[in-house]
Amino acid sequence: TLPGIRGVIILMLILKLSHILDAGFDQIFMFANTFNQEKIDIIDTWVYREGLERLKIGLATAVGLFKAVIGFVLVLAANKLAKKFDGQIW
Repeated sequence: TLPGIRGVIILMLILKLSHILDAGFDQIFMFANTFNQEKIDIIDTWVYREGLERLKIGLATAVGLFKAVIGFVLVLAANKLAKKFDGQIW
């Protein structure tokens, strides 16, 4: 029943929230071409293009780090919310 697996549900929610900004870089990158690149751009492909093609490595690193910080904040918020339901993992 759901109360029995509440801890697992909360754990999976916390783990999945850290990857909420990931949108499948490999699929978008493979389907992108010069005609549709501006329309299907996501954070990961933009970071790749800015960092490796335009050699703005500092900017690409900063955006990637910001994305990681957002994921970490979401994990902490989900854990704080889970503590209210007595299902924290830390």
